[in-house]
Amino acid sequence: MPTKRLTCEEGFTLLEVMLAMTILAIALLAIYQSQRQNLAMTARAHFLTDAALLTQGRMAQVDAMNMAELSSASGDFGEDYPQYRWELNVLDTEIPFLKRIELTVKNRAPSPETYQLVLYKMQRF
Repeated sequence: MPTKRLTCEEGFTLLEVMLAMTILAIALLAIYQSQRQNLAMTARAHFLTDAALLTQGRMAQVDAMNMAELSSASGDFGEDYPQYRWELNVLDTEIPFLKRIELTVKNRAPSPETYQLVLYKMQRF
């Protein structure tokens, strides 16, 4: 029985294999970058959702306070949200009975981000 000899035309050349591997590497890199961007956008959306709700709740407490009780302060949101901190700045405006209240929520991890809400409050007579 005669043995069959392999020729170059019956298999893949090194160049073809290298080209296929290059195309595969480019495709995998594109998928990796897409997933990384997706995770970053998900983390940002999670922060914005949490920060908006926390800011709204804290600002409702500030709005319920008397103008004489208002002063700049800072703190955190307790054990439920240990990665978030808030900072309250009470500023005077050109109008004597009007205050500018800035509430900033900051995220400490994994990447520091900031969310700010501004309220103008008028003293009631």
